[in-house]
Order: sequence, then C-alpha cells, then structure tokens
Amino acid sequence: MAGPAFRAAAVRVRVPATSANLGPGFDSFGLALGLYDDLVVRVADAGLHVDIAGEGADTLARDERHLVVRAMRATFDRLGGQPRGLEVVCANRIPHGRGLGSSSAAICAGIMAARAVTVGGVEALDDAATLALASEIEGHPDNVAACLLGGFTIAWTDAFDGEGTPTPGSGAHAVTVEPNRDVVPVVFIPGDPVLTEVARGLLPGTVPHADAAANVGRAALLVEAITRRPELLLPATEDRLHQDYRTPAMPQSAALVAGLRAEGIAAVISGAGPTVLALTDASTAEKVLGFAGEGWAAHRLALDTEGAAVLPLSQ
Repeated sequence: MAGPAFRAAAVRVRVPATSANLGPGFDSFGLALGLYDDLVVRVADAGLHVDIAGEGADTLARDERHLVVRAMRATFDRLGGQPRGLEVVCANRIPHGRGLGSSSAAICAGIMAARAVTVGGVEALDDAATLALASEIEGHPDNVAACLLGGFTIAWTDAFDGEGTPTPGSGAHAVTVEPNRDVVPVVFIPGDPVLTEVARGLLPGTVPHADAAANVGRAALLVEAITRRPELLLPATEDRLHQDYRTPAMPQSAALVAGLRAEGIAAVISGAGPTVLALTDASTAEKVLGFAGEGWAAHRLALDTEGAAVLPLSQ
C-alpha cells in the first residue's frame, strides 16, 4: 500500500507559550500566552537537517532526539508513512525548563507541521486526534490543550493509572473559553530552570481530603473569575494541592508568590515552575512589574486566543 503524499512547499507553524494549573487547576487548567516559537518545515529528498535559533540553540539536539522531530515522526506514523527527508528550522522564544510550556510547544508545533506538509493530513488527523496525540507524547493534556486551542482551557482524560498519569490511548479532551479582556498576565522568569520531573517528584501520593475539597471549590471559582469576574482572581487562585510541596525546589519562586499575594495580586507558580505568573489588569501591571528583583526577568504578556496556527512564510 502506498504511503501518503507530501507537499513540496515549506510550512510555517507558530505556537504560544502556556501556563498550566493556574493555582488550583492541577493538570487541568491552561492559559495561552503571547510569547511564541516558530517552526518552518520542508520535506526534502533525503536526510534530516535541524537548525535552531534562540532558546536552546546551544543545548538542544539537532537529530532524531529533538522533540519537534520526535513529534513529527509520531504524526507521520499516524498518517501512514515517513517522508524521505526533512528540513526543520526552529526559532525559539519560549524559555526552557521554566514552566511556560516549551516542551508542549515543541510537540504541538511538530504535530501541526507534519499534518500540514502531508497531503490530506488535516482531514486524516483532525483537531481531536491532534490533541489526543499531543497529550500522549507530553503525558498530560493541560499545556498542549492551551497551546493548540488558545485562550483559557479546561482539559481532561478518560482514564488514569495509579499515579495519576493518563493511560495510553485513554483519550484527551479539552474545551477553550475566552478569558476576560481585562486580565493581563505578567510573568517573572528566573535565571535557572527546574526540571519538571524534579518538581513533579516532590508531590505526595495522597493529600488531605480537606485540601482536595478546597481546590475543587477554588478551581470552580477560577472559571468564573478568569472569564467574567477578574476581581475574584485572588481567592480563585488559592492552591493547597501542589505549590507548597514544590517549595524546596523553588524557594525564591514561592517567596515571590507569597509577596505578590500579600499585596493582593493573584500570583501562582506557572506550571511546574519556577516561573511565577501574576494575573493582573492594565492599571496595575506596571506596578506589578516592579516586584521583579535581581535574577528575575519580568514581562507583561498578551493573552493568546488563537492557539497553534499554520501561517504564511512571509508573516
């Protein structure tokens, strides 16, 4: 049986940074941010060539180990066959190992690019299947859902193993909701990364029932706060499920979150950290930027509501 046909023209994909959890929505909530990686892919006659500019240019592999390439290979397998060769150019702006979804961005970019260069790829691997594949590669759906769909996302899977990880083939699902336009994200990015595996390894196997119940209520409130009533963001972002347990791996981040919250700012650890995300408004964003001390890079970002997109090469 013949494999798929591939387009000769190069394809460009843009994917946003994301912040997961947002406090109480552990492994469920995500928010797409206006900071982007770009990927240009062309099917070649033979071989694999990977070029990287920006974040990770000095450290990332330029062969089959590269996460973008791995995601592309998995997608081509789903679509029926591999191209003879690939040229991959990455322009990375999302910091690595900081809790801003760099790995999810790489996975989503690879899947989107592989779909786009395969004739009939979008029809063969629809948006639901794309989310399921991205979640399978990443291990959980929160960041990939926000990266693919944009906006504020709520993600879930059909089944989990004993450690709370989605089981292979269990299926991932998500809905996206447009966040309130008055919400202004500010991120505080430290100089040193924290591996997601380290942060996740600090979490206990069980938590007190009272803490779980408190997070359920705050997570429900956060949906209302981030979409319609931003004045409720401070109580809505309270968490008892994961942030305190991760403090030993990122004490400066925990201290910054505590300091911001003491000033009435809805601050949380972004994903697995160590970046701190503050959800503020236009009138206080500049003041919040002033909380960045030595060793932190503070940025006011836009909210991304489009998600991953295939763009013209010239845009």
